[in-house]
Amino acid sequence: METLNFKTNIKTSDDVAAVTLPLNDIEQVDGWNIDTESANKLLTVQTTDNRIADLVQRAISTAGYQAELVTG
Repeated sequence: METLNFKTNIKTSDDVAAVTLPLNDIEQVDGWNIDTESANKLLTVQTTDNRIADLVQRAISTAGYQAELVTG
């Protein structure tokens, strides 16, 4: 299992609801969580394939939000 982290501009429960379907539609995503209380509004994605960062970013963008992969 791999973990990917993204800085986002997802702030409220309505925002989380807006990205739920697009994220759940990504086959390689085993689970995800958004910490709306953190300064970076951190999205954590558990996956079997760490090469899906672009798919996650597109899913978030489709919902009208931004996600930047945190590396390192």
